[in-house]
Amino acid sequence: MNAALAGRTADGATLPQPTRPDDVQAFVRHQPDGAWALDLMVEGAHCGACISRIERTLRRHPGVQAARLNLSTRRLHVAWQGAQEDGAALHAAVEGLGYPAVAFDPERLEADGAAGQQDLLRCVGVAGFAAANVMILSIAVWSGHALDMGPGTRGLLHWLSALIALPAVAYAGRPFFTSAWRALRAGTTNMDVPISVGVTLACAMSLSETIRHGPYAYFDSAVTLLFFLLIGRYLDSRARGHARAAIERLMLLRAARVTVLEPHGGQTVVAADQVRPGTTILVAPGERIGVDGRIVSGTSSLDNSLVSGESLPAAVGPGDRVHAGTLNLDSALRIETLAVGEATLLSEIGRLMELAEQRRGRYVALADRVSRYYAPVVHLLALLTFLVWTLQVGVIWQIGLLHAVAVLIITCPCALGLAVPAVQVIASGRLLRQGVLLKSPTALERLAAVDTVVFDKTGTLTVGRPELVDRDRVPQAALELAAAMAMSSKHVLARGLVAACPDVQALDGVREIPGRGLLLATSEGEVRLGQRGWALEGLAGATPDGPARPEIWLARPGQPPQVFRFEDRLREDALATVRALQDRGFRVELLSGDRPEVTAKVAGQLGIAHWRAGVDPTAKTAHLQALGRDGRHVLMVGDGLNDAPALAAAHVSASPSTAADISQTAADAVFQGQRLGAVLELLAVAQKAERLVRQNMVLSIGYNVLAVPLAMIGLVTPLIAAVTMSSSSLLVVGNALRLARQRR
Repeated sequence: MNAALAGRTADGATLPQPTRPDDVQAFVRHQPDGAWALDLMVEGAHCGACISRIERTLRRHPGVQAARLNLSTRRLHVAWQGAQEDGAALHAAVEGLGYPAVAFDPERLEADGAAGQQDLLRCVGVAGFAAANVMILSIAVWSGHALDMGPGTRGLLHWLSALIALPAVAYAGRPFFTSAWRALRAGTTNMDVPISVGVTLACAMSLSETIRHGPYAYFDSAVTLLFFLLIGRYLDSRARGHARAAIERLMLLRAARVTVLEPHGGQTVVAADQVRPGTTILVAPGERIGVDGRIVSGTSSLDNSLVSGESLPAAVGPGDRVHAGTLNLDSALRIETLAVGEATLLSEIGRLMELAEQRRGRYVALADRVSRYYAPVVHLLALLTFLVWTLQVGVIWQIGLLHAVAVLIITCPCALGLAVPAVQVIASGRLLRQGVLLKSPTALERLAAVDTVVFDKTGTLTVGRPELVDRDRVPQAALELAAAMAMSSKHVLARGLVAACPDVQALDGVREIPGRGLLLATSEGEVRLGQRGWALEGLAGATPDGPARPEIWLARPGQPPQVFRFEDRLREDALATVRALQDRGFRVELLSGDRPEVTAKVAGQLGIAHWRAGVDPTAKTAHLQALGRDGRHVLMVGDGLNDAPALAAAHVSASPSTAADISQTAADAVFQGQRLGAVLELLAVAQKAERLVRQNMVLSIGYNVLAVPLAMIGLVTPLIAAVTMSSSSLLVVGNALRLARQRR
């Protein structure tokens, strides 16, 4: 069990950790504000209506302050004032609605998510195999109706269809049948109820007709319906898996194990979550820091780019604060632990991402928004059809049931469900050919509403690699000497020197001074390559004071000092992209964790009037939320761990393929190459896709308006209903294909 699940008392002590997540009461924790909190992992929630039902039920309980369900991670967070024992009652309330719940466990979530997707994929395969084979037999039956097929042959084909379809429906329909049964047991309905009823009745009627040697059977309708619906359920599961993976990958940046320095002088390697505040740990060069803390001894440089967005490594020494997830570059550090596990900045970034994803989970498709009314309306129409027909004189009840099943089948929300996914598939293919991977199922819908584009700087508007500027003005001898010394360092600016003069050979005897630079002892004296103040220390006429900037100084005995200045080059089409966005009426902003002078220069080069520098992940997220409250629909484009919460908090987001894994996972779209023009393509395709989605919505709703009355008055059999349902789906897909032929 993950140690992060253990609760804490008001004084910070760790509560005993239970052995089973089913024992949810033991996972209730006391929060600093005096409230109690519990995180549950909920099964069976598939849509916005499920979220709304669970949250409304919990909020009706006395003392409940917050009830929020994240559909992607399936985490339900409940906070309440009162007694600790109330957690059991709240857990029972969730299960009473038909949603099994256990204490939230990230390890179990990952395992269950993978197993669930594999099960859905097997169901899709079984349903697809059965649909193809039953359809072949059905074509033979249809042909036989026109060619006077004998009843014996027709009956044999019906029995073969039954032998294929019934086991397939029983196996592949489990995701819908289980969900529907849970809802009915809890006294509620969901969208799986009419699907389950329609499929079950179609199979039962078909089997009855087969036994009675009737002319029609509708096994093909039932199994084909399941096949289409399962594809949608699987794609939805995959999309939500991406959202879960964002937080899972974030946690991988924690140091799995850290070296604890014992008071008696020994060393012990333990899991990072087991370190207590006040403990001193040792972090070797090349290791990630596993805790938030304060440096006790040692000087080094830290790569904070994934956390702060700062383009240069930061020199640190005794007394400086450091955070989990940052990379120690130069030399060993002794760090006093201040926070571990869920209390670290890295975990705070994870929580920001999850809260933002939770908000996004409420952005549901039209099928979800009407789900509260869909099931009761469909059942009412089917029941009304059955009663009207059976109450007529001379009409047997089987006829009424036949028409009622036709209503259930013809009202299947396949066309409505495909209205958005069909366009998404075509748009995704078009974007993929342009080097853009579209990841979120609702990204296109959200991109179409964008009116503001916010860029990160380092690695987004720029290439993320400092390059030597004014190379022609640098003496070749000085450059070769500096590059030869820089071969001994992994510092990002040292790498830039080597890239500017790659053919030099590394010098022997170069010593790295942590947090300062490189030192080479020669017969003429010391040669220094590094920070301005250190390299120029003691030189007559040197002026070490000045603004911080990306530069390295070379100091040689008897020669004037030489400065090497660096600049993170703009992407090739950054200026053209920003201007094109502004010409199209988009507001363009720049948010960066880098220094003000560097950010201001980039903003000036690109003509971006609205920019902010030195913003941390929390500030970035807060700014985007403020834009949202002002009615702005923001596209956030960024890379790096520090951008992950902002990417998740924005209305929609995109990252370059060079971004950190966590940012790529949090983003809705990832684009390849060095060009920002993909942002323009994303917005253009989204706007065209939005128009096609609206057209598909009209087509699918219009189909139901026309088809349902025909089914109710008996002009549609279940077979015709299935064909009509499939035809409406094909019409929607055909309209979506127009997107592939359109050009920007």
